[in-house]
Amino acid sequence: MNMGKAVFVICVVAGTAASALTQNWIPGVIGALLGLYFLYAIRVVRQWEKVAVLRFGRYIGLREPGMFLMIPVIDTLSQIVDQRVRVTSVSAESTLTRDTVPVNVDAIVFWVVWNAEKSILEVQNFVDAITLSAQTALRESIGRHELAQMITERESMGRQLQKILDEKTNPWGITVQSVEIRDVTIPQALQDAMSRQAQAERERQARLILGDAETQISEKFAKAAEVYAENPVALHLRAMNMLYEAIKEKGAMVIVPSSAVETMGLGGMLATSSLAKKQ
Repeated sequence: MNMGKAVFVICVVAGTAASALTQNWIPGVIGALLGLYFLYAIRVVRQWEKVAVLRFGRYIGLREPGMFLMIPVIDTLSQIVDQRVRVTSVSAESTLTRDTVPVNVDAIVFWVVWNAEKSILEVQNFVDAITLSAQTALRESIGRHELAQMITERESMGRQLQKILDEKTNPWGITVQSVEIRDVTIPQALQDAMSRQAQAERERQARLILGDAETQISEKFAKAAEVYAENPVALHLRAMNMLYEAIKEKGAMVIVPSSAVETMGLGGMLATSSLAKKQ
């Protein structure tokens, strides 16, 4: 339209100048009429756009990027088709998963018009069609997946949605390049319940690990008892080693019953340790 306005002004100015020079009003009228024609006849399509021309309502072809002429009143133009990659945001609120968990899911769809003619002639409003189709497909996909799958398998879910949408939109001259799941949220009450469940599960695992450790320790002690029962000298040596470890630290004091000292013959060892400390 800017180009048409510029040509209109030029024609009017030229016609007025010609009328002034010739002292005749006809060049001015011709210039004004010619300017009005170009005002509505000149159209410009940008590099990433295409538009269809309809003559008396019948499709006669697409117009490529650049300037072209149309016949005012007789010709009409369709909506301009942007052939760049577009992004559409879709969401599904309070949709039940396969395991009946209400979730809110946000996703983005990357799509591009690869055939402008089909997108104009085959569907009334392809932008709304893409948005509504993506929203419906997202809800259906949520119903087929469990909550854990939706959280851990977002990429797989996005590929499935892309395939479903591409099959639907391809006859319209539109290709869905990818679908990305941005966010999956659940109600706060359910989040708290799942957090408590996870905490209880961790506590259960900790107790099982502790029980296994106790079992292993008791088995080792049972085996050690069998060895010491068959070899009393080994038991005495172990007891002496334990006492030595207890009293070797500075300031440590260990009280041992006299019966144990006599039984294990520890008197000599204790005396020797005391003399070593004094020296």
